[in-house]
Amino acid sequence: MIFSKLQKKTILLGTLALTMIGCATPKNYEKFRAANPRSILVLPPKNQSTDIRGTYSFLSTVTMPIAEKGFYVFPVAIVDQMMKDNGLPSANEMHEISLKKIKEILNPDAVLYINLKEYGSKFVIIESQTTVVATGTLVATNSGEVLWEGTVRQVVSSSSNNSGGLAGMLVNAVVSQAINSTVDHAHNVSMTASQELFMTDGQGLLNGPYKPTEKK
Repeated sequence: MIFSKLQKKTILLGTLALTMIGCATPKNYEKFRAANPRSILVLPPKNQSTDIRGTYSFLSTVTMPIAEKGFYVFPVAIVDQMMKDNGLPSANEMHEISLKKIKEILNPDAVLYINLKEYGSKFVIIESQTTVVATGTLVATNSGEVLWEGTVRQVVSSSSNNSGGLAGMLVNAVVSQAINSTVDHAHNVSMTASQELFMTDGQGLLNGPYKPTEKK
């Protein structure tokens, strides 16, 4: 009975979350349209999570959705190595470099700053949860104006099969957590999170000049 109620509450919370997403207020894209960026340089994300894999795991997922929106994306691995070769070994230090310097060296129209607030898996009561929470800020290199900001939160829970009762659910959660500790399941969640962050209509990036459809 207790777990039946918990399941009902989980379904209700999921429904409310979907409703909130569906009712999200569309962003103001006035500055984005005025700047009309064609190329975007993505800096490695700052990582506030306890999982050291977060920065480069999430970074590896951003190129495809941004490119599919119609923008040229500077090769993230080359940008990262170039920054390191010039005395900036960490994402935090890379985020401190001036827009003027980035403009002089690589000449992108905009720079994307990503902050990874949560990344990884953890054991919660009777299930293992994999969570990715990230924010993105797109800044024009010419003016320093913020063209777009977005936030995404993705949570995936281990499958709870209650046929084995409480003991079965607990074993399932422990096994899932053990697997998550050796396999980076948060990477797969990051792929979904990146697509949602950059491609959601009315919340993500506008279509760029290299996308065959008209800008919205």
